[in-house]
Amino acid sequence: MAERNKRVVVFDYGFGNIRSAERALARAGAEVEITRDYDAAMNADGLLVPGVGAFAACMAGLRRARGDWVVERRLAGGRPVLGICVGMQILFGRGIEHGVEAEGLAEWPGTVGPLKADVVPHMGWNTVEAPADSKLFAGLSADARYYFVHSYAVREWELTATNPAMPAPKVTWATHGERFVAAVENGPLWATQFHPEKSGDAGARLLANWIDTL
Repeated sequence: MAERNKRVVVFDYGFGNIRSAERALARAGAEVEITRDYDAAMNADGLLVPGVGAFAACMAGLRRARGDWVVERRLAGGRPVLGICVGMQILFGRGIEHGVEAEGLAEWPGTVGPLKADVVPHMGWNTVEAPADSKLFAGLSADARYYFVHSYAVREWELTATNPAMPAPKVTWATHGERFVAAVENGPLWATQFHPEKSGDAGARLLANWIDTL
């Protein structure tokens, strides 16, 4: 495996399994710092935005920590950002939980809503359907399993390509009761609904794939 020595900031805004993310990124070869410091977050090779809990609460916490500004500015400069779990969900336009609607970062259009399945939350290991040319899932088999814990999801991908010169986003799907977005690769912005930091060797390989692109 290639030597990385890439610096990754795990953005600490009060939501997310930051210690497990730190350990997993270090295992995958990154130099990791947990902080909400603006300059550190802006200057890192990669920024990881974790997230657990409610969509609205995560968004409020992110805004208090100026994380919305950090994500926007990094992406404007083509600097890589990885969102995990609710850290992925808040990248969409809005979230609806218990009838309460909250605005997201709107990097992608779409709505995070209740997952319709016989058993909710979707908790445990599941496979995904990744595009053949995915960089995030490179080297991972189709039967690799990833760890999910969520009751809400994006069930429709709404972003349509408007510039034929720009590569279309790569969208990975999973199924639990219904099909939902499990991961996205879109220029410098990547995200996963599952927890790679809790997904064993498959999650470690996935994080290493991301670090290799930084």
